[in-house]
This record gives sequence, structure tokens and C-alpha cells, in this order.
Amino acid sequence: LPVRAVLDALAGALSTGPNAVLVAPPGAGKTTLVPLALASQPWAAGGRVVVLEPRRLATRAAARRMAELTGSSVGGLVGHRMRGDTKVSAATRIEVVTEGVLVRMLHADAALEGVAAVVFDEFHERSLDGDLGLAFCVDVQRSLRDDLRLVVMSATLAAEPVAHLLGDAPVIVSEGRMHPVRTVFHPTPADRPWDRAMADAVVAALAGADGDVLAFCPGAGEIGRVQRLLAERVDERGVALLPLHGTLPMADQDRALAPDPAGRRKVVLATSIAETSLTIDGVRVVVDGGLARVPRFDVAHGMGRLETVRVSRASADQRRGRAGRQAPGVCHRLWGESEDARLLPAEQPEITVGDLTTLAVDLARWGAPSGDGLAWLDPPPLARLTAARTLLVGLGVLDDSGRLTDHGRAVADLPVHPRLGHLLRRGELPTAAVVAALLSERDVLRGPAARTADLGERVLALGGRGRDVDRGTVARVRADIDRLARLRGGRGDGPVDHDRLGAHVALAYPERVAQLRPGSRTRYLLANGSGAALADHDPLAGQPWLAVADLDGGTTPGGDARIRLAAPVRLDEVDGDTVRTERVVGWDPATGDVVAEHVRRLGALVLARTPAADVTPADRVAALLDGVRRDGLALLPWTPTVLRWRARVDLLARHLGPPWPRLDDATLLATLEDWLAPHLGGAGRRADLARVDLAVALGTRLPWPLPRQLDELAPERLTVPSGSAIALDYDADPPVLAVKLQELFGLTETPRVAGGRVPVVVHLLSPAGRPVQVTSDLASFWATGYAQVRAELRGRYPKHPWPEDPLTAPATARAKPRPPR
Repeated sequence: LPVRAVLDALAGALSTGPNAVLVAPPGAGKTTLVPLALASQPWAAGGRVVVLEPRRLATRAAARRMAELTGSSVGGLVGHRMRGDTKVSAATRIEVVTEGVLVRMLHADAALEGVAAVVFDEFHERSLDGDLGLAFCVDVQRSLRDDLRLVVMSATLAAEPVAHLLGDAPVIVSEGRMHPVRTVFHPTPADRPWDRAMADAVVAALAGADGDVLAFCPGAGEIGRVQRLLAERVDERGVALLPLHGTLPMADQDRALAPDPAGRRKVVLATSIAETSLTIDGVRVVVDGGLARVPRFDVAHGMGRLETVRVSRASADQRRGRAGRQAPGVCHRLWGESEDARLLPAEQPEITVGDLTTLAVDLARWGAPSGDGLAWLDPPPLARLTAARTLLVGLGVLDDSGRLTDHGRAVADLPVHPRLGHLLRRGELPTAAVVAALLSERDVLRGPAARTADLGERVLALGGRGRDVDRGTVARVRADIDRLARLRGGRGDGPVDHDRLGAHVALAYPERVAQLRPGSRTRYLLANGSGAALADHDPLAGQPWLAVADLDGGTTPGGDARIRLAAPVRLDEVDGDTVRTERVVGWDPATGDVVAEHVRRLGALVLARTPAADVTPADRVAALLDGVRRDGLALLPWTPTVLRWRARVDLLARHLGPPWPRLDDATLLATLEDWLAPHLGGAGRRADLARVDLAVALGTRLPWPLPRQLDELAPERLTVPSGSAIALDYDADPPVLAVKLQELFGLTETPRVAGGRVPVVVHLLSPAGRPVQVTSDLASFWATGYAQVRAELRGRYPKHPWPEDPLTAPATARAKPRPPR
């Protein structure tokens, strides 16, 4: 394997320093040979090498291959550890783990005692757990374990930023031994269904080259559709059609990776799970559908979803490389060359677009709630991290300072999303374990049965009966139920309380409690203020209240999110901590009177209103100020005089700064308590706002001696050479002086305001008052522009003076005097 050529260089780098970056193409052997080489180094004596893989399939495959190379079985010298499947022993020196497992290992033992090195394989995938694990490991290395080795490996990673993050670590490059791969493009018409185009390309690939075919699809649903289409066109006596995705049972995944027992050609229909970390023997042909499914999180609505997107250049290159790992191959791409040139360089890191709720818990558990001071290639975006922390405070997992509460520490110990951890800790067994397990896995229903959003139907499907039940998923869910119940110290095999399913969903998703909108059977308003809708004929339609577990954002004709999974809930079942009663003061839209009431609400949902007995003067003032903030400053009696004064002051604030106060809308609305509230004494209705003396109210914003300086620095009028006092227009910036041209004869310098800092813009007018020229440089106009204006207008206005030299002519606002008779 090509990576052998650089193993000595890698070992040398790690003998003199703690970190290294290895770049090696697909098939170079880095996943299996590098950990074995590191485990034999003197500095690793007695310690384990922990290898991170981005997916469970790659974790098992890497451990199995390294065990084969060393003549052992998995669980001996080489072991693996992932959720629900651990094979390690006292003899294990190389431990292959999924990325989330490393984070939990670090929480259990921050010093990683007994670990000599951590290897981050396929780091270019930039998963959230991968980024977090590296940040924690660098922190451990800096503060506790300067002997800990860190190796980051990838085929397509930009190595320099990672090397810099690791203290300018050496970058070692393996040139690899990629066999040539021919690329064939298949431009697909927009109206051609993707799955049919994909099936066509697979059939063409089978006919055009020898060897097994690896075909990339975005998800399990697309794999199933393409497999059914191929089954109609391919003789399965000679070709085995095999799916490969992360939710398949292990035996089915292994079947896709191994040679066909009957010696048939294979068509492996895979998600991006097959992009990296493992080699499928016999593959000579790749068919790339050009799509991938990636996690996205909508911060505004608190909804995560899987989004189907066009693959990146890095991902397409990884897929193409699968065809050339063992021999020359061919890659069919389901797009054209022009589209190929427009692919994005790489996927967005999950930390920048994903749900950061689990990250926020991990950071709090680590003692760095904000993430400051940790080594990030891309730091967690502040808005996303703040939204996650707000949710966790609401669930009682974090306190207001961002630290874990006692409840939060118990939630953090559970290997599930914090929402589901909260549900498990506060819910009732076994119902809590059943709901948490169902929400952690893919849908147990398929086909027509999966169209209902009713969570109760999924609970019934756990019996495993029925044509539309996914038995593989049911088996995983039932195993998870037992595991989660044991973590709570209970059992998962008792009766489920079907009437309390919604109450348990509401524990995990309090902001998704939904109230049926008046006049509708399918449209709901969520507690977070978003709209959501059921399908027209869903059995849940008409339920007055739902607890919604899963949504597909903005997919209904009305723009609401589609409710994918929910259960009925009673209002008295909703966690009391999420229901608030507050005293609200405002004005009645119908009468304009200020009223007070007690409002019981669940987020955006108003549950009850009751009048409050007393309205104090302070209540009235607060209500009027809130109304101005909501509806705008136009509610106040702005006169032309006040508007001009405000514009003059604001110009000086912009150009001279303090102590001149800003009087723009945003500043005035933010400071209503300072300048408007003192002038609302006795006001109790919206109509009273029209009686406020704004000249007096705003005048308080100018401390002495600014009122006296205002006329000097920003005069209302400027006196021009003709003797006229011309009003300045301060609505413009700079202000505008609109004046007849003849009134400025003899004026060589442009007038200025704000202590000479701001030249005004002069709108030169014809004798009829029409603009003829705009200038901020009068001297330049007289020298270069006046002659043309004079030539154009002297014939049109013969009764007005048009001297050849305007600088020596007397300024005048009048026409030329009539000659004597």
C-alpha cells in the first residue's frame, strides 16, 4: 500500500513532536497501516492508539481489517467501540471508535490515561463531534498531557489550517497509487426523474465496463426506489443488487462489502457512507448521482432537518476515487461538464450549520460554556450557540450562567440528544424510553403507513407485525428501549401509556406544543410562533393540541412546516415550568385605552386572558411607550418646525459627535424612557400622544450651551451675496442650499456648516426656480461650468443678468432694471 512509503517520515515527526497531519489519497492504506505503525513506536509502549472514524460502518470495517492483518480477531489486539457495540479487552492496543465515543471518553477521563495517540481519520468530513473531539484533545495536550500524540488524516483536507491549529505540525504527504479513472458525464434534463436517470446510468455502467459497480444515492429512500427500478431491468441471476446505508443491520452491511458468494457482479447502492474509510473489493465502476443528504438546523424555528444538496468537489473526487483503488476504472457522473465546473470546493462544516445543543452541553461539561480558548478550525457561531444555550436553560439543563445544573449533569451522562435526555430523566418508564428510542431512530414504518404523523402508530409497530413495518429498525429501537431504560435503572418491557405519548414529546420539545388554528382541521400554531400543518387526511387532523416531534420546514402550500411526527396532548399535561403567567399592559386597539390583563401563555400560544384590576400611572406610561416602539414614531405630533430642528441636531451628531446627541429613529426609540416618558404625565390613551409638545420633549436632549450653538453651527438659513436668507434643507446629508444662480454672483467659496466641516450641496436655480446645476465646489463651477449655463439660458431669460465674469458682477434676486423711456 502506498502509505508505507511515508510511515517512517510520520514516525520520525512524532518522535520529535506531538502532532502531525497526513494527507493520503483514497486507497493509500492510511486507515489500517498508520494505527498499526504508531502502536509499535517506543513512545506508545503500554498505551493505546485510539482511531476515530466518522461512521459506524467504517469503524467496524477498519477494526476488522487491522485484526486480519495482525492475525487476530476483533476484541483482541484491535477492538472497536461504538454505541451499543463494544469489542475491546485488556489486550486491546488499537481501539477504533466513532467520533461521539471519543467525546464521552474525554468527559470520563480528561487526561486520557493509557492513551498514547489519537488518530482523526477522514477529518475532511468535518463532523461536529470530530471538530469538538480535536478541540478537546488539543486542550488536554496543552494543559495535562504534553506526551499525547495527535494525528489528523484525510484525502482531501486543506492541510495548512489544521497544521497551524496543531502548533504548526509537520504535513506529510503520500502520493498514493491511484489507478487511472475515466470520467463519463450524463447531463440529465430537469424534467427527468432523478431515480430513473440513476437507474439508466447504472445499466449503462454495467454494459460499458467490467467489475462491480458502486452507485451513490443521497438516502435510503432513493436507494430503495433505484433498486426497484433496476430489479425490472437487470437479471439478478448474474448481478446482485445490494443496498448500503447506516441503518441496515450489520449483516446486510457486511454482505454489501464482501464478494458475492455466488460469484455474481455486484451493484452496491450506497449513501455517502461509502465515500471514505473503506474499500469495497471488486469495484471498478462508480456511478455518482451527484446528491448528498446533510444536516441543517434552522435557528429561528428550532428545527433540524436533513437537506438534499449537490455534492461538493471534494466529495465528488472522493467518490470518483473509489473506482481506481484496485485497478483502472470509470466514473459516471449524473451531471454535465458545465455543472461540474460549478461544484463548491467542499461541504460546509457541520459546526457552522448544524444543531449545537449537544455541543453546548459538552462545552459546559468541559468547563468552557462559550467555547473560548479552545482550538477551532471554525468556532461555533455565536447565534447558534446562544440559541442552544437558551433551549437548555429552558429545560433546566443549564443555569443562567451556562453551567450544568444537577439535572443537567444527569442528562449529560445519557448517550442521547439533551432533549431526549431531559425526557428520560423527567418522564415515566417505560413510556419515556419508548418515545426517546423512537425519536432517535429512522421511522419504523414505511410505504403508505408512514404517511401518518401519529407517533402512536409507531408504538404499535414495535410489535414487528405488518407489511409496512421496517423490521430492522424495529429491532434497533427495541434494543435502544432496553438500553435506555437500564440507564434509568428500570426496565423497558412494561406497558406503554398511549395516552401520555404527547406529554412525553412535550417534555423534549416544549416549544413545539401546537394549538389548532380557528377554522382549520390541519393548520397549527407552535409555541415557538411558527406555523405547521398536517396532511389533509391525517388521522391526527382536528386534534385541538399536539406535541410535535418532527417537522419538515416550509413544505406545505401555505409555507407552513409539514408535521411529520406528533402525538395528541392535553394542556394540563404540558410541563408547568414552560407555562408562564404575566401581567401585560397595553392599549386596546379598538378604543385606544390603556388596559392591563393577566395573560397565561405557552410561548407564542395564549392560553387564557383575565383582566387586571388596577392600572397605575406607570402602567399607562409603559403601555404608551411600548405602543410607540411597536407602531413607530409617526404616532407623535411631528410639526415641520420640529422635523427641521431634529434634522439639524442629527447632522451635527453625525459629523461632530458627542456631546451632540443622535436623533435618528433607532436612537429615539431606544431612549423613549429618557425623553418622552417625562412628558406623558396624565396620559392614559393612545390619543394623548398627539398632545405631547415634541419641541420641549426633544429639547431636553440638548444640554447647555448646545441650544445656543445650534444656530451658529447648523443655521436654519444662510444669507447669500444678494442679501436673501435662504433656508437650508437638512433632510439631505450634506444639507442642500437651493438658490437662484444670480444671487451667488461674487461668492467664490462653497458655504459650509458644522464649524466649516461640511460643505453644503448647492442647487443652482434658473430665474424660474428650476435646477440648472448641482455642485459642492462653487469655484470649479464658475471656472468651468458657468459659461455653458450662461450660453443655454441667456436667450431664454433675457431680462436677467448673465455677466461674462460672475465673480465681479453684483449679486441680485431681481431682473435687470428696465431702461428709461
